[in-house]
Amino acid sequence: MQQHTIAASITQTGVGLHSGVSTQVRILPAEVGSGRYFVRVDLLNSPIIPAQVAAVSQTVLSTQLGKGEASIRTVEHLLAALVGMGVDNARIEIDGPELPLLDGSARVWAESIAEVGWRSQRVNDGELSPVIKEPIWIYEGDTFVAAIPAPETRFTYGIDFDLSAIGNQWHSWSLPADVEKASASFASEIAPARTFGLLHQIEHLQKTGLIKGGSLENALVCGPDGWLNPPLRFANEPVRHKILDLVGDLSLVGNIPSAHFLAYKASHNLHIQLAQRILDLGL
Repeated sequence: MQQHTIAASITQTGVGLHSGVSTQVRILPAEVGSGRYFVRVDLLNSPIIPAQVAAVSQTVLSTQLGKGEASIRTVEHLLAALVGMGVDNARIEIDGPELPLLDGSARVWAESIAEVGWRSQRVNDGELSPVIKEPIWIYEGDTFVAAIPAPETRFTYGIDFDLSAIGNQWHSWSLPADVEKASASFASEIAPARTFGLLHQIEHLQKTGLIKGGSLENALVCGPDGWLNPPLRFANEPVRHKILDLVGDLSLVGNIPSAHFLAYKASHNLHIQLAQRILDLGL
């Protein structure tokens, strides 16, 4: 078996979506079998926060991880980029409470990883990917996320909004087993899709202390008359971004199983519930 880490360090700086705080992130090569993990270098003793389901502490409009008094928010875009670009092991050092949103997508992360490249790591008894033998469904009302047995890893997502510029959208994307094919597909099809928001919700979210770092430069905003900051990178960019979020959240199980992951109008909370169910069943 082989795992991969990055061949050289990566550094990015930017503002967090919800906190509005500017942070610097350094992604470093990590030892085989160590997985993906965060290090709060701004805190005493530089506490480590593993990118695992057990560390999830909040799922309101983003995924937050924590251990003890330390936490790190909005981890899903970077984690999706690491998975999509084939990085199994990475040490992620950050000097603040939230990852930078950058342009609202995972494109910068994916390009940075592609630029430095990978280093293969041979393992004798590596962590095996779980096997989905029976369908798993998590639902709330008409929203759901599911894992269905399949010979390949595929993600299919649907969203439905009253705003005509978004409407009903579906997209399906498979994650090839080959690292080079997977990274090329992720970088072109999923990574560029930006986060999006609805104009009529922005004021309320800001009053509740959220999206302090959001702007028309790092998020798509849609109103009754259409998009405030076109053009879109894809005709269905919003639903592609939901796949990005799902990949990042499911990465918290470790190795994402071979399965068809199907979601409709889901949330970070439902994504994490599915990840937890996979682990609970010992699949």
